[in-house]
Order: sequence, then structure tokens, then C-alpha cells
Amino acid sequence: MTSPTPRTTATPTPRPTTTAIAAAVDEPPARFLDLVAAEWIKVRSLRSTPWVIVLVVLVVTVVAAGRALADYNNFPSYSALAQREHSFSLGDSFPAEGYLTLMLAAVAVGAIATVSEYGSGLIRTTTVAVPARGAVVLAKAVVQVVMWTVVGSVVALCSFFAAQAILSGRDAAIPIGDPDALRAIAASALLAPVCALVGLGLGVLIRHSATTVVAGSFVLLLLPVFFSSRKPLSAAFANGMVRNAWQRLATIYGAPAEAYNGATVSGSWTVYVLWPLVALVLALVVVRRRDV
Repeated sequence: MTSPTPRTTATPTPRPTTTAIAAAVDEPPARFLDLVAAEWIKVRSLRSTPWVIVLVVLVVTVVAAGRALADYNNFPSYSALAQREHSFSLGDSFPAEGYLTLMLAAVAVGAIATVSEYGSGLIRTTTVAVPARGAVVLAKAVVQVVMWTVVGSVVALCSFFAAQAILSGRDAAIPIGDPDALRAIAASALLAPVCALVGLGLGVLIRHSATTVVAGSFVLLLLPVFFSSRKPLSAAFANGMVRNAWQRLATIYGAPAEAYNGATVSGSWTVYVLWPLVALVLALVVVRRRDV
């Protein structure tokens, strides 16, 4: 007769407290630099971004060189005053045709940085991971500003040196240390991030790729055409446009303010500040009030 097996009493596992559960489930909030890094990965992963940047640099540089070459060939037919003042030199380095291309590319990429997430549904994952929607928008803005400031600086320097190298053969080049040249380079370099932020803000407001790009192109490129009159009210609206502000800062060399309907340098820099600031503020307000 076998002896009965003794029973063993299992020690009950203590239940985790509410504090322990919260500590295990809750993760530390994402730091802003982490958000910036994540947004940079998103932009870099788009195959179109590097191609757009390379294309913009080439187009603007080639157009600037072509404009300078035309003035180089026509230089002997210019009057003595025109040859001495060579007021065309600065405009050759920053041709409107090339920089309109830069504006279009910047506003499109800035818009796609936001709109693409709404179209693919990735924005829902983003807002679940980071409930602070305003921080996400600010991170996108930081990435666009840094990227397009670098691109704009490269474009401005390439177009300036390409044109001035050609014009130097006629002793019509402007040195880079000239105050007008420095102002034009800075304005042309900052034109890209200004347009990118406007595109980003429109992307948050509209949330549709084609509509946002068309709206950004209209506001930045076509709307100034409607205010080409020299009447005071029309001139005031024109001077408040980004395109006209850039032209005042980048293409006038030794010309009076009346040449651009009374636009001033300080007023043009103010336009550079107000447009992206208003677009970003509207984006921050809307993204907090609308569902994804």
C-alpha cells in the first residue's frame, strides 16, 4: 500500500498594480528631434525628391548661363551708358524663368510632404503614434526649411557664378561681395523654403495632391499677374506677393524703387516672413480642429 502523494500549494502570483501597468504600457513621448528625424526619412524615401532637386539646379543654372550669354553677345550693340552701368548683370544671374521653376518645385514638394500621408492613410498611424499633431506639422516644416534652404543656396550660387563668369568677359560682372549681389543671393536662396512652407500649409488645408499643387502654383506664380497695374491699390497687392518681393530683392541693380512700383527692400523681406508664417499658423490651427 502506497502512501498518498503530498499536495503542494502553489504560491499565488501577485497582481500588478495600476502604476506598474501604466509604466509597462505607456512609452515616453517622442522627442521633437525624433519627429524631425522621422519626417526626414519620409522625405528621403520619396524617389522623386532627389530628381526634382537635381532638375531644378540644372534648369536654373542653364537658364542663367543662357541669359548671360545673350547679353555677352549683344554687349557691343549696347549704348555706352548701358555698358558702363550693366544693370542687366544681376538679373542675368537670377532669371525669372528659372526661379519660377524653383518656386513650382518647392511648393509641390512642400505640399506632397503632407498630402501624401492623407492620401495613403499613413496620417492615422502618425497621429496614433504622436497625438500632438501640431508637433508633427512643425517637424515637417523644419525638414522642409532645412532641405530647401540648402537647395536654394546651391541654386543661387550656381546661377550667380555661371552668369558672372560669362559676363566677366565683357567686364560687366558683379563681384560676390557687392551688397546688391549678397542680397540677391540671400533672397534667391530663401525663396525656396518660403514656397515650400506655403505649399505645406496649403497641403494641410486642402488635403488633395492635385488641388494643392494647382492652388500653390496659382497663388505664388499666377496671382501676381492680376496685379500688374501701376494703380496704387494694385501696386500694393503686387508688392505683397512672394514673386514680386523676390524680384525686388534679386534683380534690381542700381535702379530706383519706382522701377518696381515703389516696392522697398524692407517691405519685400517682410513679405518673405509673413507668407510662410501665416501658412504655418493656419496649418497648426486646422490640424488640431479637423479629424484625420
